Amino acid sequence: MSLSIGISGEAVAAPVRPPRRTTFRFAGIAAGNFMIALDATILNVALPDMRSDLHAPAAALPWAVDAYTVVLAGLMLASGSIADRWGPRRVYRAALAGFALFSLLCAFAPDVTVLIAGRALLGVPAAGLVPASMALLAALFPDPAQRSRRIGASVAITGIGVVGGPVLGGALVALGGWRLVFLVNVPVALLTLAASRGLSGHRGGTAGPVDRSGILLSVTGLVALTFGLVDGGTGGWLRTRPIAGLVIAAIAIGLLPAVQRRAASPVLPPALMALGRVRVDLIVGVMSQFVYYGLLFALTQWMVDGKGLSPVQAGAAFLPMTVPVLFVPLLTGRYVVRFGARRVMQAGMALDLAGGILLAAGGDSLWTIILVQVLVGVGSPLAIPSCIADMSAAVPLALAGTGQGALNAARQTGTALGVAVFGTLATLSSTGAVLAVGAAVTLALISRTASAKQGSAL
Repeated sequence: MSLSIGISGEAVAAPVRPPRRTTFRFAGIAAGNFMIALDATILNVALPDMRSDLHAPAAALPWAVDAYTVVLAGLMLASGSIADRWGPRRVYRAALAGFALFSLLCAFAPDVTVLIAGRALLGVPAAGLVPASMALLAALFPDPAQRSRRIGASVAITGIGVVGGPVLGGALVALGGWRLVFLVNVPVALLTLAASRGLSGHRGGTAGPVDRSGILLSVTGLVALTFGLVDGGTGGWLRTRPIAGLVIAAIAIGLLPAVQRRAASPVLPPALMALGRVRVDLIVGVMSQFVYYGLLFALTQWMVDGKGLSPVQAGAAFLPMTVPVLFVPLLTGRYVVRFGARRVMQAGMALDLAGGILLAAGGDSLWTIILVQVLVGVGSPLAIPSCIADMSAAVPLALAGTGQGALNAARQTGTALGVAVFGTLATLSSTGAVLAVGAAVTLALISRTASAKQGSAL
């Protein structure tokens, strides 16, 4: 089976890299994504202890979590372009060092204002880690079949961070308080930095002029959009702040295509968006995360507020939805090789659709909720690695970071949109209806694009 070949500059073929070395370097990539996922979920259980220690108002606590998501989503696209231009290994290693530094700032924050600022700063290196890691993965595993399997393994490792974050966070708070939640990032980041030392220094892009206008518009649009969604979902939509955020986002995103057509080195190349496969992958990236994290948020409210479950009981009740994240992505890579990414994405969204229909029609019985969780818990983890793998195969290596940056920006926006939209719905039946409509529209768009672009079949 093909393995990455060591680059020695010799005219003769280099020996195949030993599997142990490849595995170690893969671990250096997967650990970065694990850390990002862990940091996105580990903080929630620490909020009560944090509020007590910092004497923070209740209204400030959501932003201690969401400041990270807003900046992460806003910078994702720009960081992908930067990774292509200056090299994914350089960006990845710099981001790891920055993540450790800003984690220390959060850990020693004297008040909630500094903590929120630190969380926002933490989103900057986090945005650099994700697209650079996917570009490094593409270089480490040039064989598409092997790369698909490794992407599935990477997503499964990320799933461990998503599932284990609340458990580890609770243990750390019990052990020594909320500050340990941030201090744990430092050794993880440093170990990952050591593991990434042997990764390829290949630079996919060119040292052309920086597209300052494109970066400014993309960052402004995505930050404003995510801010508007989060603020509207948590504080109500009929207020100045979320409306202003969404208006600014619409203006910035609306101007972006025209600016990109005139740019010498566009941050979002029109040639990239002209690919039908890329557009499908972006749609699936948005909707799969919209469905999964939106349902997770809605069911949390229902379990805690509606059914009076404790946080520990609610965490256990989510196992039918969270446990599949640990193993389904491992199987997805094999399914993509056997059946193709488009069919696997369709299968995942079809399961999400079934879950939405069942929730809309089946009431709120325990068995209905369990079955819905299983359907969505398998469906979205099928769709997400499939669109990641297909984006990796569809985009030229020179644009690998940009493509993954666009996809991850779409995924983060889908997460924020899911929390914002599902957080405003009053009943589980309305939640199911929105879920079903979103999944059905996505399925229709996948099929339509596949039919219209037979020459670019997934």
